[in-house]
Amino acid sequence: MEPTVYIETTIFSYLTSDPSSNLVVAGHQQVTHDWWSRHRPRFRLVTSAVVLREAGAGDPAKSRQRLALIDGLPLLEITEATLVLAEGLVTAGIVPAKVFNDALHLATATVGRADYLMTWNLAHLAGAQVRRRIERELRRRGFEPPTLCTPEELGAGND
Repeated sequence: MEPTVYIETTIFSYLTSDPSSNLVVAGHQQVTHDWWSRHRPRFRLVTSAVVLREAGAGDPAKSRQRLALIDGLPLLEITEATLVLAEGLVTAGIVPAKVFNDALHLATATVGRADYLMTWNLAHLAGAQVRRRIERELRRRGFEPPTLCTPEELGAGND
C-alpha cells in the first residue's frame, strides 16, 4: 500500500502562486512543482476540511486554482479526538493558539494515521526544533506522529 501524505495548505499555495522574486521562496515553489509532477504518484494524498477552508480564502482566481488541485482528494475526518488533540497541543505550548489551524492540521494527520504531513510551514510544523517538540508530545499522548516534512525532503533520494 502507498504511504499516505497529508497535504497542508502551504503546498497548494506554492503550487498556484505567481513566481516569487525571493530566491528562497522561488526555490520552494520549484521544488513543490517538481514533487507534485514527479513524486506524487507514489503516494496516497489526503487533506482536510481545514485545508479546503484555508485554500478557499483570498484571491478568487487563486482560490479556484487551489481548490481545483484539492478536488477529488480524500478528506480526513475532523473528529472529537482530533479537536481534543489540537486543543492539547495548544495548551501544552507546542502550537501557538493564534495558529490553531496548524494544530488542527497536525492533529488531523496524526489521528488519521497519515505517514507524512507535507508543509512549508517551518515556523509551526516542520522546522527542526518544533518538529522534535511535536513528535515528543504526540508520543507522550500515545500517538505515532506523522513524519513532518517539506516536498524537498519527501522527494530526496527518489530520482
